[in-house]
Amino acid sequence: MSPRLDLLQPYPFQKLRQLFAEITPNPQLKHINLSIGEPKHPAPTLVKDALSNNMAGLSNYPATLGSDELRQSISNWATRRYGIPELNAATQILPVNGSREALFAFAQAVIDPTAVRPIVLSPNPFYQIYEGAAFLAGAEPWFVNCTSENRFQPDWDSVPEEIWANTQLVFVCSPGNPTGAVASLSDWERLFKLSDQYGFVIASDECYSEIYFGEDKPLGGLEAAHKLGRDFTRLVMFSSLSKRSNVPGMRSGFVAGDAAIIAKFLLYRTYHGCAMSPMVMAASVAAWNDEVHVIENRKLYSEKFAAVTSVLQTALDVSMPDAAFYLWAKSPIDDEAFATGLFEQQHVTVLPGSYLARSAHGTNPGLGFIRIALVAPIAECVAAAERIVQYCHTLK
Repeated sequence: MSPRLDLLQPYPFQKLRQLFAEITPNPQLKHINLSIGEPKHPAPTLVKDALSNNMAGLSNYPATLGSDELRQSISNWATRRYGIPELNAATQILPVNGSREALFAFAQAVIDPTAVRPIVLSPNPFYQIYEGAAFLAGAEPWFVNCTSENRFQPDWDSVPEEIWANTQLVFVCSPGNPTGAVASLSDWERLFKLSDQYGFVIASDECYSEIYFGEDKPLGGLEAAHKLGRDFTRLVMFSSLSKRSNVPGMRSGFVAGDAAIIAKFLLYRTYHGCAMSPMVMAASVAAWNDEVHVIENRKLYSEKFAAVTSVLQTALDVSMPDAAFYLWAKSPIDDEAFATGLFEQQHVTVLPGSYLARSAHGTNPGLGFIRIALVAPIAECVAAAERIVQYCHTLK
């Protein structure tokens, strides 16, 4: 077996199961799970209809490059959403089986493991896939802490020059998981200048881009480059239908940006054997072409966040995020202890923030936080918030 597998740490939800293994929760209360970022709103009818109407696609081997219609629908969506020039559907877009799979595979294609100390930079807290992708690509993950003092954005100026000199890939997550923070144009400008100086590739994870509050849409990486008068050299974005369209089980997303990188990634994926099913391609076209269901989805999240945040603020240090469907709340006690006590007394599950980060540069930036995923129906989310407040009162 590959010795690199020994570098992988248990996934956060595995750690959570171990934490709760000896605990018996309050049997009088129905369990409410706010720990997993799995969308629970109904899948759009138009997507389900497209799936059922294209079952004949099961008889065909899928093309790794995807269908012309799917790539063009993604190009059209990106222009509508970000105001960027039309992406070349043949060379700048690649459909993938969800952003998670693509983010992991991307590192294998980008990293040169024969280089001296290849490094992958990741925000901290972070999506665990970034770390695993770095290790299994033969690179070293280097974490850039995201704290409230820096708007929960990576402090790029804290990275030493010798680290930048060996960096081959930088993962960006905006809107961020778990903080919901969105990178500004000046944040992007700083990172682009560093990429120009040191030559690393930027992988922009934007799977939460369509869940936001109000009229201000989260800024995307390609959009930022265009606004700054740049092309997409060394820049690739990752997007997904899972959150936007409530279809996490469909496993549909795309990668777009630098055509030279996309060409190499396509070559990799041709051997990888990870082409999207033709019926999923057809359903994806229907999803990317429609915004009505996305607007309704955002409305449901906005209603939940407004209701839940006002309840939680009576007992916790928490505020609305810029975007995404998580609340990143300050815990009044140790985050593991908070999650344990809450589960035992109120049968509500949240995720300790320390599970979503690594100790780096003298601190674990997730320590003392809890992540609350507002994915359940509004009544469940409000009930869970009320139970969390009741539990907080027992801590005083």
